[in-house]
This record gives sequence, C-alpha cells and structure tokens, in this order.
Amino acid sequence: MTVGEAVRQRILQLCQDRDISINKLSSISGVTQSTVNNIISGRNNSTTVSTIKKLCDGLGITINEFFQCDLFAGLEQEIK
Repeated sequence: MTVGEAVRQRILQLCQDRDISINKLSSISGVTQSTVNNIISGRNNSTTVSTIKKLCDGLGITINEFFQCDLFAGLEQEIK
C-alpha cells in the first residue's frame, strides 16, 4: 500500500466512524470539496501535511492520532 492509499483509506474510515460525509468533512475542515474529492478518488496521491492537519482539526483529532493506525505500518517504498 502506498502513502496516498493509506491516507485515503484512513480518511474514509474516520468519516465512517463519525457518520459524516466527505462533503461534511470538507465543510468542517475548511478544505475545498475538490481537494477532498481528489484525495478520496486517488487523483491526489501527495496530500500535504498541512491539508491532513486541517482534516484532522475538522475531525477533532490530532495528526498523531491520524497516523496511529495499522494502515501506515509497512508502507511500500516510495522511491523506486
């Protein structure tokens, strides 16, 4: 799994856990709908830490909590 895939799955997981839509996440985090859609669809595989931090703020979690997930253990090597 790549970092982009892990980020996408983590966002979807957190939204599902909180019963909120991607649209709602965009609204409460201040991240544009197009940016969130690009992350979720896989068109954006290089999401900035700043964007992830804004999403975390909207979700009411720390960035540390975002990355404390098995999805981020054993990621593929990004340099090929």
